[in-house]
Amino acid sequence: MENLLSEGVSLMVFGMGFVFVFLTLLVFATSLMSKLVVKYQPAPEPKPSARKAAKPSAGTGSAAATNDELVAVISAAVHKYRSR
Repeated sequence: MENLLSEGVSLMVFGMGFVFVFLTLLVFATSLMSKLVVKYQPAPEPKPSARKAAKPSAGTGSAAATNDELVAVISAAVHKYRSR
């Protein structure tokens, strides 16, 4: 019984040690690859973009008029719904 328990513990330690070593090597390899990619392939510089003005919707003058019209339509719909 004692022999079986010691074999189990040694197998557990060996397995956990192998996983720890593998994960440590994986972290170092990933870090090395990341540094190489940054060194040889720098991030592209962002292109300046021309900002376009927001187009007002067809038939209305400005954003305030659009909001007033929207409030009126919603108010009418709520009033009609409640009057049933």
